[in-house]
Amino acid sequence: MLVSGNVILDKAHKENYGVGAFNFVNYEMLSAIFEAADKKNSPIIVQASEGAIKYMGIDMAVGMVKVLAARYPHIPVALHLDHGTSFESCIKAIRAGFTSVMIDASHHCFEENLKETSRVVEVAHISGVSVEAELGRLMGIEDNISVDEKEACLVNPKEAEVFVKESKVDFLAPAIGTSHGAFKFKGEPKLDFKRLSEVKKLTNIPLVLHGASAIPANVSEAFLKSGGVLNGSKGVPFEFLKEAIKGGINKINTDTDLRIAFISEVRRIANEDKAQFDLRKFFAPAKAFMVEVIAERMDILGSSNKI
Repeated sequence: MLVSGNVILDKAHKENYGVGAFNFVNYEMLSAIFEAADKKNSPIIVQASEGAIKYMGIDMAVGMVKVLAARYPHIPVALHLDHGTSFESCIKAIRAGFTSVMIDASHHCFEENLKETSRVVEVAHISGVSVEAELGRLMGIEDNISVDEKEACLVNPKEAEVFVKESKVDFLAPAIGTSHGAFKFKGEPKLDFKRLSEVKKLTNIPLVLHGASAIPANVSEAFLKSGGVLNGSKGVPFEFLKEAIKGGINKINTDTDLRIAFISEVRRIANEDKAQFDLRKFFAPAKAFMVEVIAERMDILGSSNKI
């Protein structure tokens, strides 16, 4: 059942659990997300970046989601634009059938971010589409970072309060120390949970954790065993995800973990059977591993059995 992001996240906000927002770039990734949701009786947010949309085609991205939503009508699913870079990009997604969009103007000053977000909110809400915005910059908190540098990149709770009130945005991604990709932390993982709790208290809306892939041991080991190179990558530990949810996070973005799981199985099959060229022999095991990874994440986030 295709729904607005509000339908899923307002419930998570009220009941204090997290919902995975899983990125996809092809049918196998998308199908794995739905299969895991069916297995765990969990709501889901499936999301595509502008790069993924360019790769798949926006009509194909929306079409696949609609087909799978019809196949699993008991699963609440929101189709979300991840990191929309402009007002025009968000409007294009809304017109194509996305039920939730993110306008990422966090690289602008506060006033410009607020202006751009408000423009998107005004149009999106007319169509019943939810809107996400971001405050602060995604970058890991290192031991040697100065107080001034930390304050410059992490969300300001008071600004978050004003931003939410004036923009009327539906959910907010506050920068608290994560970063995108597989290399989130050079030293020990650090997230500013105190800052997160303050933002939650002042805004009282669903909050989003970007850069939340965990790079769990079974995934990294499978990737390395197949011949992959991770160079000591560090994700967000499961205990940090749980702590973030306690602090008010309700939408947890996950992409890297699925990519690594997928490629590890494709490479394993290629290494074991060098004469194999049947794509199904590669993609079926890859999808099965992603289902396993996603299902485990749903248990950790607390979305299992929330339908």
